[in-house]
Amino acid sequence: MNPQIAKSLVIAGVMLIALGVLFLYFQDKLQWIGRLPGDFKYKSGNFTFFAPITSMLILSVLISILLNLIKKFS
Repeated sequence: MNPQIAKSLVIAGVMLIALGVLFLYFQDKLQWIGRLPGDFKYKSGNFTFFAPITSMLILSVLISILLNLIKKFS
């Protein structure tokens, strides 16, 4: 196996664990996720459609910054 793939998998695993711990211990502080202006929610009868567009954009930028920092220092 390519060492670069193994390294990437380890980094992804550590990030998933860190994200899980973050949500576990700080869920009361992270309630803004999904409730920002631009997050779309449509409810009609027994059908609900939810598209957290703004929240996902913010999380995408944060993850991109974090991955670029990891790439820079590794």
